[in-house]
Amino acid sequence: MATPRMDITSFVGKLLEQDDVDALREGVRVLAQAVMETEVSTQIGAAPYERSSERLAYRNGYRTRRWDTRVGTIELKIPKVTAGAYFPSLLEPRRRAEKALHAVVVEAYVKGVSTRKVDDLVRALGIDGISRSEVSRICKVLDEEVRTFLGRPIEAECPYLWLDATFHKLREAGRVVSVATVVAIGVTEQGERTVLGAATGASEDHQFWTSFLRTLVKRGLKGVRLVISDAHEGLRQAIAKVLHEASWQRCRVHFMRNVLSVVPKQAQDAVAAIVRTIFTQPDHVSAMDQLHEVAKMLAPKFPQVAELLEDAAEDVLPTCTSPGSTADACTRRMKESRTLRHLPAFFRAE
Repeated sequence: MATPRMDITSFVGKLLEQDDVDALREGVRVLAQAVMETEVSTQIGAAPYERSSERLAYRNGYRTRRWDTRVGTIELKIPKVTAGAYFPSLLEPRRRAEKALHAVVVEAYVKGVSTRKVDDLVRALGIDGISRSEVSRICKVLDEEVRTFLGRPIEAECPYLWLDATFHKLREAGRVVSVATVVAIGVTEQGERTVLGAATGASEDHQFWTSFLRTLVKRGLKGVRLVISDAHEGLRQAIAKVLHEASWQRCRVHFMRNVLSVVPKQAQDAVAAIVRTIFTQPDHVSAMDQLHEVAKMLAPKFPQVAELLEDAAEDVLPTCTSPGSTADACTRRMKESRTLRHLPAFFRAE
């Protein structure tokens, strides 16, 4: 009489001879089931229905688990044991792959890819489709990580603070509404940039900004000497109230957008190049002289630009741009606004 192991080997061998994905999948399932049964018998010290004085535990039914393989998704029946736990050794290497798959789903979620597109991607990999509830379950891990990140203590001093905001659509109570997302980015003495916090609110008003800044201070924000932001009146009032010892500087990116908004499209590149020469000066005095010179140069053809430059002279010029200084490193980093573009996705609601 042939042993069960020989029966399984013969059965799997015949399946593998067939050029059929379903047959291959069934062969892998049968072989995997046999491996698990053998492992459980070794772990508890007895085969099924065997009486043994060396028994350490008892079988207690099965639990199902989906196993994603190269031949598709397989439903495994994993044995359960009492007085202990069992996890198949053949699934251990797959834990990393499973985490990688979860990471793909989370990344797609963050970037705003629809659940249907995630489902199509997973099916293209030969794995059963993923439901909306499954995406939400996986992304609960992301939600918890975001909450932990946004509530972490702020330990390093950030003498330079960049505040910005944007509006995006949010699904709330079955309807789509527009909300404000604000973000605070700090620059340390070493010139390292870090996201300190972010929050969403109904509007970008004085009360919202004040509450946000107070939360940062409560978490440990200290040593702020310069705050860079746009010229939103409510934001400036909140800065003066909460960070009253810090100076304020108008964000160049927002200022440049304001300048180019009054310039014909065909002339925007040239005007932008001329205006940027103001910010390449080595010190405040030179920058101010260059600003007046540029305003005088542009006044005949672009009087609105000249007026904007003169009105914002003290607000938009850097307070210190000495080469190699921390402020210089801060200034270089503050030119970039790409960080904010990715933050609202963390607060996207399904």
